[in-house]
Amino acid sequence: MLKGFKDFISRGNVIELAVGVVIGTVFTAIVTAFTDGIIKPFINALGGAHVAQGLGFHVVAGKDSTFVDIGGVINAAINFLLVAGVVYFVFVLPMNRLKERRGRGQKSSPAEPTDVELLTEIRDLLKQQQRHTADHPDNAQAPAGRV
Repeated sequence: MLKGFKDFISRGNVIELAVGVVIGTVFTAIVTAFTDGIIKPFINALGGAHVAQGLGFHVVAGKDSTFVDIGGVINAAINFLLVAGVVYFVFVLPMNRLKERRGRGQKSSPAEPTDVELLTEIRDLLKQQQRHTADHPDNAQAPAGRV
């Protein structure tokens, strides 16, 4: 059981995934700081000068716990788009191009027939053999290997 776990951990994909999670977490913190410190003040300015909490509204007037923070939602959406964009353009796109370059030098081998194709071929050969036997009854005792 431990050997199987060791093999699982030793695979390159698991280590790459762990590195990706760590980098993604750190990068998300950087983007969140950027959007909270730079973008959110501009979004909150859209709420007007008389609103202290930013772009949003109170469900119950005078109760701060009922404030619906529309600016926070917009900020989170911008945060998501920035993280997704950077991950795509910095990690995914270069890796896809690298895979494409590696694949150019390799010739593709002919595809192996599928199970369905093989079964269809066997069925057709059996039908052909049955027709041949029906047409020539004197060959009914032909050896099994002949088609």
